[in-house]
Amino acid sequence: MSIGNSPESPEDDRPSVGRILHQARISAGLTVDDVSSTTRVRIPIVHAIEQDDFTRCGGRVYARGHIRTLAHAVGLDPGPLVAQYDAEHGGRPVPTPAAPLFDAERIRPEPRRPNWTAAMVAAIVAVVGFVGFTLFNGGGKSGPVTADPASAKPSAAPSRKAGSTKASSDPKAEASASAIAGVPANKVTVKLTAENGQTWMSAKDHNGKLLEEGVLKQGDSKTFTDSKRIDLVLGNAGAVQLFVNGKEVKNVGEEGQVQRLSYTRGDPAAG
Repeated sequence: MSIGNSPESPEDDRPSVGRILHQARISAGLTVDDVSSTTRVRIPIVHAIEQDDFTRCGGRVYARGHIRTLAHAVGLDPGPLVAQYDAEHGGRPVPTPAAPLFDAERIRPEPRRPNWTAAMVAAIVAVVGFVGFTLFNGGGKSGPVTADPASAKPSAAPSRKAGSTKASSDPKAEASASAIAGVPANKVTVKLTAENGQTWMSAKDHNGKLLEEGVLKQGDSKTFTDSKRIDLVLGNAGAVQLFVNGKEVKNVGEEGQVQRLSYTRGDPAAG
C-alpha cells in the first residue's frame, strides 16, 4: 500500500473566489477604493471577500450578490464565480420567506377601509332616507288643505320631484365617499429605479418564486407585479427610488445599506 501523497484533482488547483477577484482587480489597474466607489460595497467587505472571508457579508444571499457586483466591476463573468462559491458553501441558498412582521404591518390595515366606507355610505343613506321621509310626510299633510282637487295634484308633484332630487344625489354622495376612503387595487406593483448609483437587487412573488436577481445599474428601472405580495432585497438602498402602487416610498435606506422589504396591496409604507 502506498503511503505517498495522492495527486491533487484539477479543482484543488484552481484559485479561490476571493483570489480570482483580487487578481482581476490588480490586472484591471483598480484599487480597493476604486471598486468600493463603483459598487458601493464598503472597503472592509471588499478586503474580506478578496481574502475569502464571507462572514462580513451578512449571509450567503448577500455574499452571492457582492460576488456578482465585484465581478462586474473588475470585468469578470459573475456566473462561474457564484457557481464556485455555491459549490464550496453547500449549494445555492434556499429562498427565505418574508418576515411575518412585514405581512402583519402591510395586510392589517386593508380590512378596515371597506368597513369605514360601508359606515359612511350607511350614514349617507340614513340621512337621505330621513329627509325623503320628512318631505313625503309634509307633502301628504298639505294635500287635504287645498279645496280644489286640481291644485292638490300639482302640490303632490313637487313632493315627488324633491324626493327624486334627493334620491338622485345619493349615488354621487356614495361615489364621493368611496373616492375619499380609497379602494385598494387588486394587485401590488413595485417599481425600482437606480437613481443615485447602481445596486444589487432581488425580487420574489408571494410564493417565494424568484422574479429577478442581479445588479441594477444607475438610471435603470425594473417593475414587478403580483396579486398579493412582492418581497425585495436591496444591496444599496440609498441609491434606489421606490414606487409602490403608484406612490413613492420615502427614506428607503441609507447609502450602502442592505434592506429587506415586503409590500402588498394598498398604501405603501417604508419597510
